[in-house]
Amino acid sequence: MTGSVPRLVVAAPSSGSGKTTVATGLMAAFAARGLAVSPHKVGPDYIDPGYHALATGRVGRNLDAYLCGPELVGPLFAHGARGCDLAVVEGVMGMYDGAAGEGELASTAHVAKLLRAPVVLVVDASSQSRSVAALVHGFASWDPEVRVGGVILNKVASDRHQALLREALDAAGVPVLGVLRRAAPVETPSRHLGLVPVAERGAAAVEAVEAMRAQVERGCDLEALLALARSAGALSCAAWDAAEVVGAARPEALRPPEPLRSEGPRPQTPDGLRVAVAGGSAFTFSYAEHTELLTAAGAEVVVFDPLRDEQLPVGTAGLVIGGGFPEVYAAELSANEPLRKAVADLAGSGAPVAAECAGLLYLCRELDGLPMCGVLDATARMSERLTLGYRDAVAVGDSALAVAGTRMRGHEFHRTVVDPGAGTAPAWGVRGPERRVEGFVQQGVHASYLHTHWASLPGVARRFVERCRTS
Repeated sequence: MTGSVPRLVVAAPSSGSGKTTVATGLMAAFAARGLAVSPHKVGPDYIDPGYHALATGRVGRNLDAYLCGPELVGPLFAHGARGCDLAVVEGVMGMYDGAAGEGELASTAHVAKLLRAPVVLVVDASSQSRSVAALVHGFASWDPEVRVGGVILNKVASDRHQALLREALDAAGVPVLGVLRRAAPVETPSRHLGLVPVAERGAAAVEAVEAMRAQVERGCDLEALLALARSAGALSCAAWDAAEVVGAARPEALRPPEPLRSEGPRPQTPDGLRVAVAGGSAFTFSYAEHTELLTAAGAEVVVFDPLRDEQLPVGTAGLVIGGGFPEVYAAELSANEPLRKAVADLAGSGAPVAAECAGLLYLCRELDGLPMCGVLDATARMSERLTLGYRDAVAVGDSALAVAGTRMRGHEFHRTVVDPGAGTAPAWGVRGPERRVEGFVQQGVHASYLHTHWASLPGVARRFVERCRTS
């Protein structure tokens, strides 16, 4: 039964403690033993799941109680873990850090409770000895519903340092399940939005995952960790199913969009309605469930690379351009003039185009002075300011994704600015301390900085595919 899949949540007192190294290393180590390992990441992060996928050979999936709601965490987990022997869930930030002003919502601790999963606490021990016991005791006792089943000590300097740490933790009653020695960090380069994605690193990413595996195998008690994973409580929820939720999507989210006058017919392929999804190194941010929902709604999903492909896939009826790093590849994207024209022509025909963050930049007139697709009368540029955080949004008007008044939660994460920030028909009204409108809706285009998770509102995918059929 899927709900009985053994599982661990890898947490830490703070960011930078070594969660990604330990979680990815555990995934790779258990996979190397022949186990089918299901990889998961708490929160909206797109980059870590790429490393998880390399470690396990399975799609990395996110568990976000803010974007999708707490009620979907269990079903989405069960969906991803079907047929697996073990699941490893990498946490986010510090264990009890959640959505700002929302208490425990979307924290690692919250997700661990929803999954009834034991927690392994990764502690950076580089500047402490006996104090580690007080730290671990505090995290283990703060919330009685969170079960800290053991600790992995990271950046341990010597045998003497390890002995002091173990002696202190023995008194705290929390078992030490691993000790990673202080060493040269695994080569996982970062830039303005975090780790460099797997798709951009090729063989170097494979080597990094292998180094994490070797480090964890040397320092961790894998048998004890597997036994802890098997002690997880049973889940009673049913696994999420894309076809089921698309079929049951709320009628108010599916009001048929008005057909838009097209400048010309778009060819359809014999094998069905085709939705093109941007991929490659410039557009690496996507949730696996989006493709599954589009497929369940009747689309054939075809991935293309805007850095290399000069035309959209033959028969494209709709286009999805997710997040990524177009600012890093602006020159190459700009140089691909045939594809920029093809995107502009498709948008001009009234076809539905859903663009998030990087996709928004690509549709602008220019990015850092370089020509982009010119679908939107706006310019984009890099900025020193990081915009980061969850957002509560409401659709301002009808679009290819939703009807006016539809509420959806999103996440912003960028160091760019678009001018103007909203079109004459904005995409979203964003609630919060700074109420504002954001994004662009024109013809079939819906472009916005907000990353959304369509599993929270499956009618989005069904409506998008219906627009593909009628536009």
